Amino acid sequence: MSKKEKLVARFLSQPKDFHYDEMVKLLGYFGFEEMKKGKTSGSRVKFENSESVVILLHKPHPSGIMKTYQLKQVKETLEL
Repeated sequence: MSKKEKLVARFLSQPKDFHYDEMVKLLGYFGFEEMKKGKTSGSRVKFENSESVVILLHKPHPSGIMKTYQLKQVKETLEL
């Protein structure tokens, strides 16, 4: 299994400890780029792919662990 396959399998299992950095990597595999919204955007993060599909997330802090509802929203958007 490649690193990508392992990360996708981990994501699909909806773990309680999925980290934001893992999410950035996962979305990168699916062609999404993190869009910088300026200095005042705070913890809001926008990811967009070449087909203009947008995923909006709140960057979790201080732990960096993603919330379950965020994982479900991303899964629905990616149609996995």
